[in-house]
Amino acid sequence: MRPLRYVALGDSLTEGVGDPVGNGWRGWAALLAGGLSEPSAEFTNLAVSGAQTRDVLETQLPAALELRPDVASVLVGVNDTLRSTFDIEKIAQRLDRVYESFTRQGTAVLTACLPDPGTMLGLPGVLGNPLARRQRAVNTVVHTLSERYGAVHLHAVDDPWIMDRAMWSSDRLHPGERGHRQIALRFHAMLRLRGIGTEAAPAAEPEFPPPTKSASLLWLATAGTAWVIRRCNDLLPQLVRLAAVEMRHRARGTSDRLDVRAALSVSRALAALSVAGSMGLAEQRLVTEPVGLAEQRLVTEPMGPAEQRLVTEPMGLPEHLPLPLPEGLPVSDPRLVPEHRCVPDGLTAPVPGQRSAPEPQPEPEAA
Repeated sequence: MRPLRYVALGDSLTEGVGDPVGNGWRGWAALLAGGLSEPSAEFTNLAVSGAQTRDVLETQLPAALELRPDVASVLVGVNDTLRSTFDIEKIAQRLDRVYESFTRQGTAVLTACLPDPGTMLGLPGVLGNPLARRQRAVNTVVHTLSERYGAVHLHAVDDPWIMDRAMWSSDRLHPGERGHRQIALRFHAMLRLRGIGTEAAPAAEPEFPPPTKSASLLWLATAGTAWVIRRCNDLLPQLVRLAAVEMRHRARGTSDRLDVRAALSVSRALAALSVAGSMGLAEQRLVTEPVGLAEQRLVTEPMGPAEQRLVTEPMGLPEHLPLPLPEGLPVSDPRLVPEHRCVPDGLTAPVPGQRSAPEPQPEPEAA
């Protein structure tokens, strides 16, 4: 009997930043791997610090599929929210392809909703709100696709331990050893319900003493400063622009429009996945290939109310799923995916198979 194979994909969180062991990082994924099976699981960590959804799709996924894992964790998206290239529709498309590829291969997929960096860093509202809005959009996509593919989903964003300062490293962006162990423990408990995670769960208490205050300050002055400089080259101009928009809407009392606009973008992203999933390759080519002037006129001319409803209403996700998961891994388990959805107050994410009322269209933003 071959040992279970577990492959981890993602960014610095999965790489293990915040949980140093020797000259490298360990992290929650390595801790989880130790309690998955006997003999010990074959564990491969492909996660790289700074990775975005495109890196996972284009670089990490092909390497992971070659290993034909039984379990694959995909925790990514926070770095996308820190870039000027943030595009929730592209993020949704990439994650959909990653989850589908693993599910077709019979791999159990682990996903999670994560807290936004602005909250963890304690940024003021005009700086933190745009990042929080982006992370809510990513979480809504992850949550919805996790239900679609029967993933083992950890709703970490609402776990009480998230706001416990003792769980986090000195940079406030990555868990410390205690926080990494909390993630591993929660995934282990959910995998046990699916017949995986048959060995002892990781210990909750740290193996090593936390870093001293002087060591934390030294890290922030060296590696932490370097991280800030790398991110600021791209993030700072974008964050200033987002803050200016936030302040303008706050002065006008129209901040809620930003939430509505973000929710509409998520609805369009998920609706586009529904359309693509229901079409064959020929139909998808008709949509994605360049069109001539005549066809462009048909697309760009004003539409009537009926046609607008067809385009703007959130659509249910297709009922079909790819190949079944391995034995012992049910496609859906209500205990593993919470009912709560990560969406702004007063808004709901599209539910598979359900059509909702037309969403209000956002008003054009004043110059």
